[in-house]
This record gives sequence, C-alpha cells and structure tokens, in this order.
Amino acid sequence: MESRQDAADAVDAVLAALADPMRRRVLDALAAHGEGTATVLAAELPVTRQAVVQHLAVLERVALVASHRAGRERRYTVRPDALTATARYLMLVAARWDSRLAAIKQLAEAPPPPPPRTAARTAGRRPRTPAPPT
Repeated sequence: MESRQDAADAVDAVLAALADPMRRRVLDALAAHGEGTATVLAAELPVTRQAVVQHLAVLERVALVASHRAGRERRYTVRPDALTATARYLMLVAARWDSRLAAIKQLAEAPPPPPPRTAARTAGRRPRTPAPPT
C-alpha cells in the first residue's frame, strides 16, 4: 500500500515532468501513436532524436511511459496510471477550492446584519418614565 507521502511525491514528480511543454508534446505524440520509437516521434517534433530520448527517459522515470526492447530499438507506450492518480489529486484540490469559494460567495451575497442600536438612534424618542412605586 502506497503511503500518503509516496502518493504526494509521485504527483509532484508527474507535475514536474509535465511542466516542460516539449515533454507534453512528446507524450501527446506517443499517445496518438499508441506505441512508438524515439525516431518516429522525433520525425514529428521540432527536436532531435536524442532530445526525444531524454524526454522519454524523464517520462519513464515518473511512470508516464513504459518501454521495451524490440530488436535494435526501444518501443515506448503511454502508461495512464500515474496521470490518472495526478488527475484524481487535482480533482480533490479543485473540490476543496470550490467549497471554499462557495463559502466566500455565500458570505459576500448575504444581506448585511442590522446595525447595532446606539444612543443616536434613540435621541428623538421620549424617555421611558418609570412606573410609580407602589
């Protein structure tokens, strides 16, 4: 069973890996192919094959892709589990923020409380006369 800290570290690693726009493009291209080599992916991207290999290595370290040898080449596939766990975490964060923002909205839209009674508000009124003692 994965600890809470391990899960948080995995989410951090996935978000760090996906922070690079080119790495996201590599992952998107691989997802579109289903399976591919660095050579095939590099042909579609404005970077060298070596750059694609480096990006794939980062993605593999955080379990977003898996690879296996097929002859002389290494074939890569997308592994959605880490991305699913990260999406689940982000949905929890969004739900917490939605709850907080709803509470703020409720406070902002609530009618203002009535002002407290002060001596100035009772200035024009007749003072109460105490009842005569019996």
